[in-house]
Amino acid sequence: MKKSLTNSPLERQNIMNNQLALSEIEKAVGIKGVLFEGSYRFTKKQIASFYKVDERTIDRYLEKYNKEINENGYIVLRAKSLQEYKLAVNHQYVDDIDVVNIGINKKSPIIGIFDFRSFLNIGMLLTESDIARELRSTILDIVIDTINKKTGGGTKYINQRDSNFVVTYFKNENYRKAFTDSLRDFVDMGNFKYPLYTDKIYKAIFKEKADEYRKILKLEPKENVRKTLYSEVLLLISSYEFGFSKLLKEEYSKLGKKLDTWETEKLFVEFCNQPHWYPLIEDARVKMASRDLGFRDTLHLQLKEYLAPIPREDFEKFIGSSSRNVEEQLEQFHEVFKRLKERD
Repeated sequence: MKKSLTNSPLERQNIMNNQLALSEIEKAVGIKGVLFEGSYRFTKKQIASFYKVDERTIDRYLEKYNKEINENGYIVLRAKSLQEYKLAVNHQYVDDIDVVNIGINKKSPIIGIFDFRSFLNIGMLLTESDIARELRSTILDIVIDTINKKTGGGTKYINQRDSNFVVTYFKNENYRKAFTDSLRDFVDMGNFKYPLYTDKIYKAIFKEKADEYRKILKLEPKENVRKTLYSEVLLLISSYEFGFSKLLKEEYSKLGKKLDTWETEKLFVEFCNQPHWYPLIEDARVKMASRDLGFRDTLHLQLKEYLAPIPREDFEKFIGSSSRNVEEQLEQFHEVFKRLKERD
């Protein structure tokens, strides 16, 4: 899917929140400013000089995208913080000529400075600069490269790098069995009831049947859908399946017979319409839509309204130092699995 950073605030923010990619981009760009409060800072004059545009062009972007650029590291210094910054400049630059050249007016009561993230933010927005255009291409290449390096070249199973995935998946198997056992024992329908109510749960949570999801992720016939789901989505599916299995058992005991098609459907609709599901469903939809677009470059059209920037903690979860491949997780949770099996 072709990405346009100049037109998509979501794509821009996903890059801003991807610390692993930002570190690689910073190495590739190699720009240095004034070291201040732990990071390199740049003046408007330096930014304009790098991108080879007029300072007034930077002013226009600062005005138009003020909220976004501020949230990504642009700050205005006043009073004490301004004096501290000027001291840092004087310490790191040799003489007043250098200070003037980086764009500091000694008499100005305020000055706006950029960190590396806000410097990139400007570059992702600038349409007047050839350098910015080249930088955007480099940024996208680096983002793809860093994710592929972490995932071994593919993102279909990036969900499994979440340290919670293996245990959640293992538990889901038990809840799934309770669900299918209840359909078998308490619902008077043929084997069609298993895929039917599985699809109904999928539709209730993320508006797609299993086959529709398969097509979107381009899964092979033998690939297990649940092995591609994020742990939070799996947990919600488990809640639906286990909760409905208990209701089926209760209704069976009350009626003294298996439920027919109409009774099962009525019970399911009432179960899904319980208001406590709504915030959980919304959270699952946001996670699924946003992560799949950001990590898998896959758009769920049914969930388009739920798209949001991927939070920084998600990048850490799936491609950061806390992420783990399945083999590492299996080794780590060996004793947990053993206890769960003994409990069964």
